[in-house]
Amino acid sequence: MKRVFRITGQGKMKDVGHRGLVEHPEVERVDTTVALLQALIPLGLQAVGEALEAEVVRLAGLRHSRTGRRPGHVRWGAQPGSVYLLDQKLPLPVPRVRDRARNQEVALAPYQQLQQPRQADAGLFRKVLLGLSCRDYAACAEAVPAAFGLSPSAVSRRFIRASAKKLQTLQERRLEGYDVVVLLLDGKTFAEDAMVIALGITCTGEKVLLGFVQTATENERVCAAFLRELVDRGLKMAQGLLCVLDGAKGLRKALQTVFGAQAVVQRCQWHKRENVVAYLPKGEQATWRRKLQAAYERPSYAEAKAALLRCRQDLRLLNASAVKSLDEGFEETLTLHRLGVFGALGTSLKTTNCLESLLALVSRRTDKVTRWRTSDQKQRWLAAALLDSEPRLRRIKGFRSLPLLRSTLQAGVHRKETGVEHCAA
Repeated sequence: MKRVFRITGQGKMKDVGHRGLVEHPEVERVDTTVALLQALIPLGLQAVGEALEAEVVRLAGLRHSRTGRRPGHVRWGAQPGSVYLLDQKLPLPVPRVRDRARNQEVALAPYQQLQQPRQADAGLFRKVLLGLSCRDYAACAEAVPAAFGLSPSAVSRRFIRASAKKLQTLQERRLEGYDVVVLLLDGKTFAEDAMVIALGITCTGEKVLLGFVQTATENERVCAAFLRELVDRGLKMAQGLLCVLDGAKGLRKALQTVFGAQAVVQRCQWHKRENVVAYLPKGEQATWRRKLQAAYERPSYAEAKAALLRCRQDLRLLNASAVKSLDEGFEETLTLHRLGVFGALGTSLKTTNCLESLLALVSRRTDKVTRWRTSDQKQRWLAAALLDSEPRLRRIKGFRSLPLLRSTLQAGVHRKETGVEHCAA
């Protein structure tokens, strides 16, 4: 007799008491049974033995019985073997079944699945990604009597395999199903390389990772090729895109080259403000930071522009270089004001903070790597960290106003394509 646990609809286990051994378990339940066994380390060895015995009963019938078995199938003793439970490799005796008609041994489905270390890659992958060293892994893994140890090289190989799958998933992600209305672009440094990352915001406010490209600098040629790749994977731009980015000129030119009239750029107000005050003496920076911030916070386009022009007039007496920095991309810092959605969407889209917050999550996982050896290593770690962080991303504030932004962008694209703006000018 044995105690039986049943998986409920919520994924929890329910004790249903003592029952006799099930003589003919359904083959389609093998995957569910294996998943349950791998989550029960304390009962793992006992449960594995019972599952293997149940499979033997299904194939060869009860011991000393001539009924309830497949034709020609007989018990054939046992042999030493091992299975993986979570991240531990455990030794145990494995019963054998032989098909006399074919004169060959019959594989036990639960044993084959529990022998595959790749089923444990996900748990090991997350532990290494979240900071556990490959060299310390064997000492920090769950302690199970008689378990085989995992060497640093074995942990590293399994992490590489798991992270390579994450990279492939992100690189091959199709984008047709995402109604992206906002595109954020920014870079993160890995050793001597920059990774330009694209984050999309859908019309319902969800954030979705679109991809990334490795480049030495944010230059136009590489970024344009990256944007074309996003389009090839299904990124929709015909209805217009609000593109939020910092002051990288290569990114700006790439957007113009690939998207043309479909792209409307919102320059990050935080980057612009910091670029301007960087030209000023330290004693003046806090004052001018407050002045520029107050100007950008004006609710309407006319008010914000007038306030910025007053700041510009005062700056001329203090530092001409700061004025030049303010003039560069002046109108693009006021795009949300000009579109009439700053009040609703300014908190989320006036800066690249949505992407910066994601990069902060990525840094928690990648900054512990002290030596970047290859391009593949950098890309695998970045893809793994991005996809691990994606489920934690929340909808942006003011997402209910995104349909208004979409209709405004669509109207602007139509005017540009039909030449209405040119004729009016």
